[in-house]
Amino acid sequence: MLLPLLLGFLQVWGALGGCVEVASGTEAVLGLPFRLLCIACKRRSETPAEAESEWFFRPEGAPQFEKILHYSPEEGEWVAPGPFFGVMSWNGSRGTRDLQDLSVWLAAVQHNHAGHYVCRLKRNLTFEGYTYSLARNQTLRLAVVEKARRDLASIVSEILMYVLIVVLTLWLAAEMLYCYRKVAAAAPGKIGVKMGKLGTKMGKLGKNGVKMAERGVA
Repeated sequence: MLLPLLLGFLQVWGALGGCVEVASGTEAVLGLPFRLLCIACKRRSETPAEAESEWFFRPEGAPQFEKILHYSPEEGEWVAPGPFFGVMSWNGSRGTRDLQDLSVWLAAVQHNHAGHYVCRLKRNLTFEGYTYSLARNQTLRLAVVEKARRDLASIVSEILMYVLIVVLTLWLAAEMLYCYRKVAAAAPGKIGVKMGKLGTKMGKLGKNGVKMAERGVA
């Protein structure tokens, strides 16, 4: 059962070229750096491709998105003037004409960075005789908090860890108590058997000593 699943996983991994799409975090701490994650895997790694990326932002309550960053392998990055200039930078794929990691970096998150983001991929796939163009959007909402808050998963995992420690401790104590009672119950019998064997040996030694004394008298 495990072998077919493993083979299937390896086939999928190979088809994606080792690329895994992971969702971005959605909560940043004020004044700290934060990475807005955007992954757009290419389904067939052997197909030649060229890509560029754009990022858009809409503050809470604003009517529309505005372009805040553009990146292409030929021209590099462009950041729009405003709250992201000097703070946001490209943190994705480099050294390749195709882009699969479209992430960006915020050096110091501020309150005006909270809102809705759109990560857009423009990719041209080259097949035999023609070029196929596609566009793909990923959206995320970023919240800015004063202090880092623990997520539910970490809290649950810590609770389960403490429960497991308590259960294992109680099990170990029960095993030690069981072994102690078993040894204590078996000890008197073992001591009696040993004393009986010792008495038999002493009796034999006593008889041999009497015989030797009688021979000496005779």
